[in-house]
Amino acid sequence: MRRWLPGFVALSAIWGASFALIKVAVEAGVPPLWVALWRCVLGAVTLWTILVLRGERAPRDRALWGHSAVLAVLLNTVPFTLFSFGETRVSSVLAGVMNATTPLFTLLFAVLTVPAERRPGARRLSGLALGFVGVLTVLGVWRGIGSGEAAGGLACLVAACCYGAGFAYLRRFLSGRPESVVTLSAVQIACATVELAFIAPFAAGAPHWPGAGAAGALLVLGAVGTGLAYLLNLGLVRTAGTAVASAVTYVMPLWSTALGAAFLAEPVGWNALVGGVLVIAAVVLTRPRPGPRPAVAAASTAAAVPRPGQTVR
Repeated sequence: MRRWLPGFVALSAIWGASFALIKVAVEAGVPPLWVALWRCVLGAVTLWTILVLRGERAPRDRALWGHSAVLAVLLNTVPFTLFSFGETRVSSVLAGVMNATTPLFTLLFAVLTVPAERRPGARRLSGLALGFVGVLTVLGVWRGIGSGEAAGGLACLVAACCYGAGFAYLRRFLSGRPESVVTLSAVQIACATVELAFIAPFAAGAPHWPGAGAAGALLVLGAVGTGLAYLLNLGLVRTAGTAVASAVTYVMPLWSTALGAAFLAEPVGWNALVGGVLVIAAVVLTRPRPGPRPAVAAASTAAAVPRPGQTVR
């Protein structure tokens, strides 16, 4: 048995479950901004605790903190809020499939901003087109979409777009940093926590006790999904390599769909299944040919893609 397989399964399950956990919180009345803030607070506490236990110090480089603040907007503050808002109107199943489009947006922004990606080739362009067809299939555009469902689906899609822009920004400004992935993640989540702490109380009012179920969902979402999962990802990168670690993206929609259907009784239409398969096929087509990649960038990208955020997810 491959040593990395248990970690791979656990990581894909944790990030795939994020969408069901978000759904539990928003259905209990937790405002989307507070869902985003609580997961960042709990994720930050977990990551900084890990940082201290590893004997690492907080970096003092102003440029690093500045870039991390921008990255936090793109990978945490905005997409965490948008996914939470989206799930007030659509199922966690649909949100999970939309999140799987992140690599497509990552390629799109890389083509626009990274000189080495300016000519993606026919195969990868075909993947982008196929991904667009997959999204339309998931949304079921041929039968019309209610205004609320349309707004929720669009919010999830924009959140995935933010992830794509964030990874392109990460590759350009932070991929060559000497700091560990844990340090970069801790700084990024700390910035996202501060950003949301300035916004949430004014835009969404004071927090309230949502009940034991929603509180437990937020605890797992933050401490495990936005904290401990990064250790699992780091271990997976070290034992199996970045190619295996990045394949978590393909498995996450399976978990989000299965958990949404089994525990939240959410309907899974044929169009969600077919569209999800098209999106995953598109992601496979748009993956670059095997070759050397910067270790920090690869680890951060693998850590970030489902979910629910990089420090993501």
